[in-house]
Amino acid sequence: TLPWETLGRQFVEYEQVAPFLIAEEQQRRLMDFLPLFIKAWEQSAGVIIFPNIQLLASEVSKLLTKEIKRNLNGKPAEEARLALEQLLQQKGEAEDGHLLLKSVYLLSQTDLRTMWNIIGSGLPAALMQCLYLFFTFPLKKTSDDGETSEDDTQTQEMLVKIMLNMYREEQGVEELLAADKLQSLIIATASLWDQCSHSWKVPTGRVLRTISKAQTKNSIVYLQAVDCIKIAIQNLFKLADTLPACDVCEAASIVLCFVKDSYLISSALLTEFENNDGYQLLLKILLGCEGLQQNEGDPYLDEILDMLTCLTTCGKTELKVSGNIVHPQLPHFDFEQTRSSGMTVKNLQAFQVLQSVFQKSNDQHLCGRILTAIATIWAWDKTNFFLLEWTLQPINQFTDIIHFKPHPVQDQFFRLVESIVLDLSYVPHEILKKIQYLIKENIVPFCTLTALRCLLSMAKTDLLFSDVFRDSGLLGLLLALLRKQAKILRKSAGTHLPGLEEGTEKELNAVMLKMVAALTVKSVRNTVVLKDYGMVPYIKIFLDDECYRSATISILEQLSVISYEEYMRIIIGALCSSTQGELHLKLDLLKSLLRILESPKSHSAFRTCSGFNGLLSLLSDMEGALQDPPCGLWTGVGQSCILELVFYTLQGITAALHLDPVNSNFFQRNGLFEKMAEDLGSLGCFWTQGECKSPLSLEKTRTFAEFLDAAFCSSEPFPAWLKNCIWILNFLDHMVKGTLHLESYFKEKKPEMGEASVDDQEGPQAQEEHRVAFKRLGNKLPASAYRLWGNPEERWEMGDCAIVNPGAVCVMVRLLPKLYKEGHSQLSQEIQCAVVDHIQSLVKSEKSRQVMCGSGLLSTIVTSCRNALCNENHPLHLPLTRVFEKLASQAIEPDVLR
Repeated sequence: TLPWETLGRQFVEYEQVAPFLIAEEQQRRLMDFLPLFIKAWEQSAGVIIFPNIQLLASEVSKLLTKEIKRNLNGKPAEEARLALEQLLQQKGEAEDGHLLLKSVYLLSQTDLRTMWNIIGSGLPAALMQCLYLFFTFPLKKTSDDGETSEDDTQTQEMLVKIMLNMYREEQGVEELLAADKLQSLIIATASLWDQCSHSWKVPTGRVLRTISKAQTKNSIVYLQAVDCIKIAIQNLFKLADTLPACDVCEAASIVLCFVKDSYLISSALLTEFENNDGYQLLLKILLGCEGLQQNEGDPYLDEILDMLTCLTTCGKTELKVSGNIVHPQLPHFDFEQTRSSGMTVKNLQAFQVLQSVFQKSNDQHLCGRILTAIATIWAWDKTNFFLLEWTLQPINQFTDIIHFKPHPVQDQFFRLVESIVLDLSYVPHEILKKIQYLIKENIVPFCTLTALRCLLSMAKTDLLFSDVFRDSGLLGLLLALLRKQAKILRKSAGTHLPGLEEGTEKELNAVMLKMVAALTVKSVRNTVVLKDYGMVPYIKIFLDDECYRSATISILEQLSVISYEEYMRIIIGALCSSTQGELHLKLDLLKSLLRILESPKSHSAFRTCSGFNGLLSLLSDMEGALQDPPCGLWTGVGQSCILELVFYTLQGITAALHLDPVNSNFFQRNGLFEKMAEDLGSLGCFWTQGECKSPLSLEKTRTFAEFLDAAFCSSEPFPAWLKNCIWILNFLDHMVKGTLHLESYFKEKKPEMGEASVDDQEGPQAQEEHRVAFKRLGNKLPASAYRLWGNPEERWEMGDCAIVNPGAVCVMVRLLPKLYKEGHSQLSQEIQCAVVDHIQSLVKSEKSRQVMCGSGLLSTIVTSCRNALCNENHPLHLPLTRVFEKLASQAIEPDVLR
């Protein structure tokens, strides 16, 4: 504070003696003071502590104004411009002008009262005159280095900053009206843009935009009185014919700022703009921007578009349009609720410029910005969509020409159409009819595809669109197009036709199928239409291509609502006709089948359409698939994928048997459990060499639950064949209880095991993947599944649960001897004992043994495990005997007992 205190005393002394000094001496004393002031400012990090700062600001500003006027007085423009450069630049010993400029610059950044003193000094008009000269008269080159003095950007920055600080105040703008340089500078930007000083273009634009935002009623009257906007428009028309588009945009944006910013105070400048073809000028300028590079001129082009968008809300009266709501509409749509007091469109002339630009231009950036502007207008007030569409019909008209636009514009346009439904909850029937015609004509496949995706998105929002698109004929159109494509696919089966089903065309077929699927979901009427069109044989053709499969299956699942039999014939037929390598097709069909079998009404159709035999044939086709190492066609297929197929096949059988006595009796009576055991035993992980001839004394015994935990949740090494066997036995265990169709192992495990590759073997990495997968299962499966690898004691308590499918126990017994493999005697016999103990736990209650009556379990034990029953030293002898005795106590199967 010490330097400021000293300065304060010195300035007080100056104030006291100033009235008695001649002008020259007074000026000298003040100029001697300013270097000390600037030095104090530099030493105090820009903090000014000066009690008489307003008086100082006034004195310094007046002196700077006086010096500017002295240098301008009576000189030609170019000479005056050069004199100003010399006054304000920091050159040699004559630095008074620069010293004054820097002092005013520092003082202008203090407080508002100080700024008012600066404004009251007459400096605003003086600096405006300086800016006019700097902008309008570029200095001639005096050397090869460029224009003299214009490299000193520091002086320019200080000058511009002072003007920005002054002109953002209304008082500063009012001070400009005493001179004529404001309207002269505005007109100069509109007429001399190509001849002006390049280094002053941007600063001049900044200053004029600042003045525009601080316009007053007097300044508007002043500009109107001198026809400023009219003359500027006339000059801009000429510039638009000669200058590059980006330059014209930069000049025009300055003029348009004054029009837009003044409207809140007075509509005079907007009226002058409109009466002198201002909108035609903007249309010409915007169309001239076609072909600009992505970022060339973008800031000023965007500024013009933003201001033009704002002008659409500038009008004296609200637009009055009568409601023309076409029904049906979405239940939650209410036109009265769309009315608000927000920014509604009142100026259709301004919007017509935007509309005309889109209609006449095919430039990607320009058209995209127009669509963005329309979205902005809708966002201001929901009523704007209706005001525009019921008057100028922009979206309706754009639909007729959208296929001519670049692909990104098409995509943006249809997202905008989609927002009408999503954001406004309105169904634009007329626009949808135009889009449907666009799809029918299919002039540009990409446009057709994008349009169809738009309608698909709408169809998913509400079931109303199922009726709308059926009644409009869209559903019939799509079915006819799909029939044509299905015939082409059927004709080309097994061959490749050049250009067939490539790129956009294939995507289009996929989206058409998705659209039909969306229209048939929960719509019996639309499903009946599909069936009556005779489309079922054609729809199923699309099953073979994975790209089409999901939507095709969805359509077929809707078909099941009106005919389970037809659905089952198609799905079972497709499963049986699929080849060995079409694993993903089989999995997708099985998952669909499981969804339909959730309805008990479908079980009869499944049985009568040979569903059981069809699923068992899948197991038969997988003979040797789990052999280690794999061979033949299975070499390139991951074993996890094969296990997944086994799982979903058994799930389908379990779902069809669930709580269905007729199906259960059919499956048992026709010996299909025996067929299942035979098919599972031939997968390649079970062994057919017979039973162990020399039983071992087991060192340790583990329960079945402990085996599951050890095989999949620990790091203990297990051979691949045994892990696969445990997988299948686990599936069968859940099938016994009738819960297999409720499990979801592979839904969680798929990311780890979904890759089908030759390398998918049971090495250390694969074992770790299995372990991680099963740990996940332990946390995410239903409670019944979790107990499989939970506390063993808890697991055994499950033994009293009801046996739903007793035939599945027989399957486990039939597979029991095939669990033995030479070279793994200890482990083989241990797992065999664990399975027998587990079977014993299943039949230990009287209730469970009664369920087993007629299942053929006793005869299965005798025929499958005769060696173990007859050999008292065999590890399985005792547990099998206990099972046998418990079943015999129910006096079942007397022939077997004899």
